[in-house]
Amino acid sequence: MRLTGRLAAAPDDFVRREFLEPQFRHEVAHLLPWYVLIEKALLREYHRLGVLSARQVEHLAYALGELTEERVTAGAGAALTDIALAMETRVTEALPEPVPAWHVDRSRNDLQACAQLLYGRDQVSGIAAMLGELAEATLEQASRDVTSPMPGYTHLQSAQIITPGFYLSAVAEHVLRVSSRLLATYDRINFSPLGAGPMAGQELAWDRDWLAEAIGCAGPVPHALSAVASREWLLDVAADIASAGVGFSRVLTDLMAWSSSAYGLVELPDELAGISAAMPQKKNYPILERLRGRTAHLTAFYVDFATGQRNTPYSNMVEVSKEAGLHASTMFGAIRAVLAGFTLVVDRLEWRTDRMRAVCEEDHFGGFGLANELTLRAGVPWRTAQVIAGRYVTAVLARGDGGAGHGDPAALAAAAREAGHPLDDPASYLTGSADVDAQLRAKVSAGSTSPDSVAALLAEQRKRLDALTAEWDARRAAVREAVAATDAAVAPGGEGEGRRGGHAEGRAPVGEAAAGEAV
Repeated sequence: MRLTGRLAAAPDDFVRREFLEPQFRHEVAHLLPWYVLIEKALLREYHRLGVLSARQVEHLAYALGELTEERVTAGAGAALTDIALAMETRVTEALPEPVPAWHVDRSRNDLQACAQLLYGRDQVSGIAAMLGELAEATLEQASRDVTSPMPGYTHLQSAQIITPGFYLSAVAEHVLRVSSRLLATYDRINFSPLGAGPMAGQELAWDRDWLAEAIGCAGPVPHALSAVASREWLLDVAADIASAGVGFSRVLTDLMAWSSSAYGLVELPDELAGISAAMPQKKNYPILERLRGRTAHLTAFYVDFATGQRNTPYSNMVEVSKEAGLHASTMFGAIRAVLAGFTLVVDRLEWRTDRMRAVCEEDHFGGFGLANELTLRAGVPWRTAQVIAGRYVTAVLARGDGGAGHGDPAALAAAAREAGHPLDDPASYLTGSADVDAQLRAKVSAGSTSPDSVAALLAEQRKRLDALTAEWDARRAAVREAVAATDAAVAPGGEGEGRRGGHAEGRAPVGEAAAGEAV
């Protein structure tokens, strides 16, 4: 079958090797089920429009259902190494009789834009499922320990006492925010380009609302030019993924520090560790380095996609539709690896509670509470109370014993007296500041590190996770139902099934390609 009357020669070998074949392999591997789904939806419309008979639809749908990666790939060169043309060629060859009107008033532009969108939508759904698994593992790990004191740091310096559960609930908060943003992005991008044609619409009265419904979209992209010109959906998804990676990178930075010999606060099991070939005493954690390094790519992907789209005309462009999204599947693979590895790390974390408590007892974490006590009990102005607490810590450090057993009433009395606020019973102000467990209990505001507050946080996060899971399940169910309905609409004998909106019927089979199978 001749595919072009305008050109007399096939693509040059360089063009084929460098551009056409890699793109073809990618689309066959990742987008073929979506192309088949789209073609099924189009068949139903062709019959409604009176272009194809029920028998023709049945034959076409059967041939589409028989398409495999191998069948589409065979003889791709004769189809200009283009997936849409290759599918058309294979289906046409399989028909018992010619169907001249098939693909009349159709364009590859909105077809390709739609297949790419459906692939991206499926990837977002899969990433959301992995975020749910990570949130589950994080909440489970956090709930195991909300009482063991551990040092919390600001500006890389000892700041306040927290717990493993408190820190991990912050990680869970990040995961939930990522999933929530991604859900909003899913809903924002889930609109069908079908019916836009090359750029200005089509000449037949395609029912764009039904076409969108048939592929599980919320509706059509309203403007034909935007439908084929824009790949903003990829920028939106990449922005969410890049933002997620920034948060994961920061947590991994903490774990890299805390698992080092300098801190010794956490460990990972041997199966997640590495060794030094020259220094046998070392237990390295290259998985943390690998994962943090992988997050850097997530930021770079967004920049790559945005750079590929900028300074291009706002219309259908190969530069936008292909080159600008060249690394989309790599990005999806990278975030999946980060999520899988991060979930593994969180699930296997081992907190060294003895070491954490020792650090809390050795350092001066009670200055904040001490200043509060001086103000609330002794009426010392707040800023002056801060000065007194600071001078007290300085005096204790000057003893040269590392601060161990730093409850020193005489030093506090001297600091308060020097500031013009003598204390009657200085020892009573040090009780809470020297007791690490008391410092945990002293934080009573919502969202704080106290065991009760963390328990409440985790319960609230659990509810949010359940709600998000239900929302994502509903989105996936909507796609599954749309695919099933489209299959039924073009199945043999499906003409009498009816459809939403009371339009004329006529359906044909599309085989067993399931939308959820796209990778």
